[in-house]
Amino acid sequence: MLLKDLDAVVLERDVPAHGLCRGDIGTVVHVNSAESVEVEFVRASGRTQALLTLSANDVRRAGDQDVIATRSAGSH
Repeated sequence: MLLKDLDAVVLERDVPAHGLCRGDIGTVVHVNSAESVEVEFVRASGRTQALLTLSANDVRRAGDQDVIATRSAGSH
């Protein structure tokens, strides 16, 4: 799957060091290569939670089957 800038993506694994959980939604801000992307994850307030360089395998493109939900930061 080729990702592109501004794609909405879903995290496929927990990243506890940054308070992120599998299923969190982020936005691709830069495609480094076919294997590496920079993704921004934001809180509901719009504040950046984390800006991470991830493997393209760590995320998948968000789709119509995905439902957006909220959770308190740090909870799974």
